Amino acid sequence: MLTILFAHAIAAVLAPLVVRAMGRNAFLPLSLVPLASLVWVIRNWGTEQSLHIQWAPALSMDIDMRFDALAAIMSALVLGIGSLVLVYCSRYFTDDEPRLGIFAAEMVAFAGAMFGLVTSDNMLILYTFWELTTILSFLLVGHYAERATSRRAATQALLVTTAGGLAMLVGFIILGQVGGSYRISELLADPPGGWLAGIAVVLVLIGALSKSAIVPMHFWLPGAMAAPTPVSAYLHAAAMVKAGVYLVARLAPGFADSGPWRITVMTLGLATMLLGGWRAMRAFDLKLILAFGTVSQLGFLVTLVGTGSRDAALAGMTLVVAHAMFKAALFMVVGIIDHTTGTRDLRKLAHLGKRAPVLCAVAIAAAASMAGLPPFLGFVGKEGALEAIATTDVLAPPVRVLVLAAIVAGSILTVAYSVRLIWGAFGRKQLSSPSPAVAGMHPAGPLFMFVPTLLAAGGLAAGLAAPVMDRLLTPYSRTLPAGEHADYHLALWHGFGLALWLTVLVIAGGVALYFAHRRISRLRFEHSPLGNADRMYDATLRAMDTLSMRLTGTTQRGSLPLTQASILVTLVLLPTILLILGTDTGISLRLWESPIQFAVGLIMIAGALAATVMRNRLAAVILVGVTGYGCGVIFALDGAPDLALTQFLVETLTLVIFVLVLRKLPAEIDERQSVGFKLPRALLGIAVGLTVTVIGAYAMNARSTDPIALQLPDLAYHLGNGKNVVNVLLVDIRAWDTLGEISVLLVAATGVASLVFRNRRFGSAPRVSDAPGAEDAASSSETTWLRGGDLIDPRHRSLVLEVTTRMIFPTMMVLSVYFFFSGHNAPGGGFAGGLTAGLALVLRYLAGGRYELGETVPIDAGKILGLGLIFSAGTALASLFLGAPALSSATLEVTLPLLGHIKMVTAIFFDLGVYLIVVGLVLDVLRSLGARLDAEVETAPARSAGGPEVTTR
Repeated sequence: MLTILFAHAIAAVLAPLVVRAMGRNAFLPLSLVPLASLVWVIRNWGTEQSLHIQWAPALSMDIDMRFDALAAIMSALVLGIGSLVLVYCSRYFTDDEPRLGIFAAEMVAFAGAMFGLVTSDNMLILYTFWELTTILSFLLVGHYAERATSRRAATQALLVTTAGGLAMLVGFIILGQVGGSYRISELLADPPGGWLAGIAVVLVLIGALSKSAIVPMHFWLPGAMAAPTPVSAYLHAAAMVKAGVYLVARLAPGFADSGPWRITVMTLGLATMLLGGWRAMRAFDLKLILAFGTVSQLGFLVTLVGTGSRDAALAGMTLVVAHAMFKAALFMVVGIIDHTTGTRDLRKLAHLGKRAPVLCAVAIAAAASMAGLPPFLGFVGKEGALEAIATTDVLAPPVRVLVLAAIVAGSILTVAYSVRLIWGAFGRKQLSSPSPAVAGMHPAGPLFMFVPTLLAAGGLAAGLAAPVMDRLLTPYSRTLPAGEHADYHLALWHGFGLALWLTVLVIAGGVALYFAHRRISRLRFEHSPLGNADRMYDATLRAMDTLSMRLTGTTQRGSLPLTQASILVTLVLLPTILLILGTDTGISLRLWESPIQFAVGLIMIAGALAATVMRNRLAAVILVGVTGYGCGVIFALDGAPDLALTQFLVETLTLVIFVLVLRKLPAEIDERQSVGFKLPRALLGIAVGLTVTVIGAYAMNARSTDPIALQLPDLAYHLGNGKNVVNVLLVDIRAWDTLGEISVLLVAATGVASLVFRNRRFGSAPRVSDAPGAEDAASSSETTWLRGGDLIDPRHRSLVLEVTTRMIFPTMMVLSVYFFFSGHNAPGGGFAGGLTAGLALVLRYLAGGRYELGETVPIDAGKILGLGLIFSAGTALASLFLGAPALSSATLEVTLPLLGHIKMVTAIFFDLGVYLIVVGLVLDVLRSLGARLDAEVETAPARSAGGPEVTTR
């Protein structure tokens, strides 16, 4: 199973290159990937296989996959239809189709994502594949991005299915917590009960029904017909929309008897069947008729697989297979009609059956299966569905009658729009000659016709081989509880019974409805009694936009003080009210452990108070830094040298960044431009300080057992093979947190630099050779301590600083490397080492200027950041490929001459990524807030000299 996923991933990556080399014929070799995967599915049919890979056990994110009867059915459809659709694409598109390589990659990736979805046994992994199909469908539906209709349809499908997916995720989490496991197989073996599990089931159903376009979330599917026809033939007939049907079928054995299940599934499913069938009778676009027909059929399928009886499940799976074949074939037929005639409007088609008899025969065969006519598979499944609902004991008799009546009514509509589709596309329509579109059509090639012909013939062959289909599909239906009448088997002939007479009624009623549809169509409502779902969607978006603008206008008026005040007031009020109402814990405080702490605290308080009244910006920043350094001293006094070291380094680097920014601002704060009263701000600041202090006191007193910190030294040594608790926590025990934090750090660094650079973000810093007049500067100086120093204005140059930097820079870099290697057992680590190297770069920049920075590190900061992320994320993937949980560490021990016994933990490679990201971040800050601003200041006088005189007030 994992091999199939990797094969599709590799094929998706290579697809653009193959398309560039072979053009549209590249779809033929690409189709071999799902075809080979289908061979594996067929060879393993009837077996149960599972795969378990530990990834993040603490987060229940293990890779659990399971191949069983249901997964085999869905995998065969996904891979088989997917392979045929790729073959169809080789003749549907032309070589000059824009973005054809990307389209091919997305189609192959979608097949792999759907296979991962139907074989996932972990709900969180299933959700990952679920959203991957959402993203890929968004890209495929919006393939014609230059068209407004395609962009709207893609966005609509994305928003609806993503919203449903988020609800489903919440339901998965609740089920996992209530049931004690996120593995679907374990939940189905022992389903959780209670009201909370009922809520979770409803949330999961919201996600499933939104994916399968069930009322009231059905409107996105007809709009998605703006996609190319191969997308409709695959995603909207055999793949994406089947994901919701699959999930309902997967969970039905365990949750069909839960309170909200049947009333939700059956009510919405039957309403969808009727509404979709009615809308199909009113459409004139052949593709739109099929789209509304798909909505109707999906409602029918969801009703059957969600009933929770063995016979209904068998009939449902039969119709799932039949629907995939006949609907994919019909979509392809419509695609051929569109290609050869240039239109899909049935009002512009006449005598097409005479001009294209083979195409007409294929369409009739597929439509006959859709209408449920014998001897096609659609008839076998439809008759099984009628029999299953009529005899089921999971529904009360009155409910059974209502459900059966709704299915008969929906089936009559299906027969009617099937006849309308065939006659509208291929009939003569009382015209003596072909319509202009048909008269000017060109013939379709044999390979173009091959795929829909094969699918239509497959529906016929499967109907004739109903007993074989019964043996293939029954293993899934047996997973549901057996009722009193659960002995139904698929066959073409069951004798004269209720199901047969209902089938006759359906066919006769459908034909009659078709002939009467013109009269019925005149009875249109001026305003739909149920409203227009598409307009409701637009109204909802407009309401959300209006609400967001009003909320933003109320809370964010562009005033930074107001925004900060809103945040701080919330910070004060919310915890205070909850503490007063919800706890009776007393407060017991020891103000200090030693007189030194008291003295350091007084210095910090004095620095903070002085910063509030200081008018000089630089002096205020330094005073704020005093509080940070004081915090580092307290860490050191309490036995946390690692935290103290990191605090000192971070505070120093922060001061440097402040200075880089403040040097472009006036030195003094202009009190005349201050806004608002100072007293409320002072009171708010005092309230925030008191709130944080009180919360800390409550948190300390709420502890009822020994703190976990007492166990950390042993855990760090035995689990992480290190003595430095802080570093082991960062790179081993809580490495996932660190990976997330450094990713955010990288994004923030890239964002800040992009805002400053504005136009061209990437590239290495300028070197001395790039500076104007570099040769003259080099020749005029005999002794050069720093090469970039010769390019600094002599008024701002400090020879002492240059000499000092030249002497201590190597020492600082060696110290940073020492911190990096010693961090696992002593104070240091990748973060501290990176900060030390960053400070060395800061010193080099301050002494030698922006050209010296380029001489020191002639590498683009973005490349350093990317390399660091590769090391950190690569460590996670390496552990996974070795069969261990992601980011787990291994210990390597070796004895070398002279060096002796060396013990190294693989987490050092993760720490190396942290080191590089910190260095890259500092380099990015120096380039953007330092070198970039320097360059703008240097070029400003030149621009002013050549332009008009500017007067400022």
